[in-house]
Amino acid sequence: MNSALFTSPAAGRRVESPSAGLSTHDHHDRIGQSHRRSQSYGITVTDTPDFSSPSHGVLPDALEENRFLFQHAAPVMETLYDQIVNTHSMVLLTSAKGLVLHSLGDMDFLERASQVALTPGMDWSERSKGTNAIGTALSEEEALTVHGGQHYMNANKFLTCSASPIFDPYGQVIGALDVTGDHRSYHQHTLALVRMSAQMIENHMFADIFPKAIRIHFHTRSEFLGTLVEGIAVFSPEGRFLSANRSAQFQIGLPFSALKAHTFSSLFGLPVSALFEMFSGATPNPKQLCMHNGVSVWCRVKLKVSNMWAAKPTGTTSEASAQPTPAAAQPGPEPLKQTGKKMQFSSLHYLDTGDPQVTSVIHKLRMVSGRDIPIMILGETGTGKDLLAQAIHGDSSRATQPFVSVNCASIPDTLIESELFGYEEGAFTGARKKGSIGKILQAHGGTLFLDEIGDMPKHLQARLLRVLQERKVSPLGAGKEVEVDVAVVSATHKNLKDMIARGDFREDLYYRLNGLVVRLPALRERSDFELVVQKILLALSEGSQPVGVSAQVMDLFKRYAWPGNFRQLHNLLRTAVVMVGHGGVIDMGHLPDDFLEELEHDQVLVQRPAAFAATAATAAPAEAAPACSLPEPAVEVAVEGQKLQDVALSAMAQMLRLHKGNVSAAAKALGVSRNTIYRKKDQLPPDLLS
Repeated sequence: MNSALFTSPAAGRRVESPSAGLSTHDHHDRIGQSHRRSQSYGITVTDTPDFSSPSHGVLPDALEENRFLFQHAAPVMETLYDQIVNTHSMVLLTSAKGLVLHSLGDMDFLERASQVALTPGMDWSERSKGTNAIGTALSEEEALTVHGGQHYMNANKFLTCSASPIFDPYGQVIGALDVTGDHRSYHQHTLALVRMSAQMIENHMFADIFPKAIRIHFHTRSEFLGTLVEGIAVFSPEGRFLSANRSAQFQIGLPFSALKAHTFSSLFGLPVSALFEMFSGATPNPKQLCMHNGVSVWCRVKLKVSNMWAAKPTGTTSEASAQPTPAAAQPGPEPLKQTGKKMQFSSLHYLDTGDPQVTSVIHKLRMVSGRDIPIMILGETGTGKDLLAQAIHGDSSRATQPFVSVNCASIPDTLIESELFGYEEGAFTGARKKGSIGKILQAHGGTLFLDEIGDMPKHLQARLLRVLQERKVSPLGAGKEVEVDVAVVSATHKNLKDMIARGDFREDLYYRLNGLVVRLPALRERSDFELVVQKILLALSEGSQPVGVSAQVMDLFKRYAWPGNFRQLHNLLRTAVVMVGHGGVIDMGHLPDDFLEELEHDQVLVQRPAAFAATAATAAPAEAAPACSLPEPAVEVAVEGQKLQDVALSAMAQMLRLHKGNVSAAAKALGVSRNTIYRKKDQLPPDLLS
């Protein structure tokens, strides 16, 4: 195994093993890049840093938001401080945005530290203070030291700072740990101490985040089991990969993004179904497993079984060792789900990508979390109301209970009553045997999400109001009431107050649902557009090298109105990713014709490429433009050894096979119109079209 390099869990960068540092050349490159960023932020070297006290409530809010991080970092900070005491230094913990949360320091250094705002509540991001270890480590997602004159602002050049980002168990940066001191008392081993302390914090998080998971603790040398450098890999009871610390990633030889496509069996050569039988009753002495890369490791396994095998009691914990068996590849993992009542950090955290409006929404939601206050989400179609509802549920004490979503606009009026409230056997013609408990009772103990609540028929609004008031449900034909406990989140793109004025929506139901009303901004209103695009492309890449976007296309994206919001953007990017191939760059040649035509119509696009102009001239004049169609280039463009035309045809054929020739389903999956596929029917296998 390559012992030098692997890819960082969150950003896809190449970094060294957890115990190593940047080379001198790489370090100078990082500092140079940071200085250029500082200059682009409008900071000058002679600026006086902002040392004013933070606004009232900023620090308490940040501490509440980062409670999970602080809980695990505080004891490690004490240990780290004991190692550097009397060195004219201090230890700082910051949020992922560079806000100082907590500090410990030598008394003789605290006075000077207060002069440069090294105190809780202060912002040490690069945008605020220029090049400094905290801000630069967070920007680069690398541990590094910024020594004396390497700081961008003259006011900070008397300092030497060593900082390491802290990654949460999902591979996202959650904060930073830093040691700052007088540059004259700099010690070359400080950064190593900081890196190890950050890794210790990361390791401590696993048990709380994954209380019921299978945890594999391993190392190539048995004496390192139970130490800071052991690898920890976490799997669901079914064997799906959940997480791995940085040492595990290094030993396995795969980055976090690639590990998500693996299972326990494909990595360790042991069927997960046999785990409990092999571990129960075994001695706790470590034994060896052979990993997929041929490396032999010593391991201990911790199992928290919950009704997985009927022969064993629920909740038993066993720790033992394993014998290697032949590998058995299994399908890749499903999307990760955050479970466990002990989990303190918020799933809302991952939706906060820097837009002030979204940040304000999340702040309000955190303030009412756990208070059993109904929440109403407003926003245009496609703005992510369903994702926010799931995050609210995942952030609550009900996270381990059901999350049941009901789209009131998609269920026929004749069925919505039985879908919501349930029914007894024989309640109506066509009712299934044994009846149905209904969506509301399915959500008992958890969260009921009423999407598009403005489309609920008027005659059912009164029944829903009664359920919410009395916390009881009466299934159709039952003649009895059943108690129900649900948290309610609703969403709509309609103006409910106008509907109330017209008599289309009950005012009393509106006020029962709107304990807290939040509004999600439209995509065109968000300031974090580029980061949103990057996140979507990363998800669409499915563990492969992410696709990029050319500067010209990104500029067009920013000027476009996006009437379909995230749904439209996702469909357009999904088609472009299929066409461009892994690791490529989306340019004008990968954008759908109708999208370019709309940009022309809105005078956003001054001049289209000649190939697309020719294609537009030959398009059927009477055909309505689809929501998002595959381009039909008149000029054949090569994409990773294939012609662009062939890539588009291949994608269509693949989707048609997947959906058994159903053109409507294939078109919907590709984000194109049916006519786009029918236009290509002469070039597609005839047996695929139905």
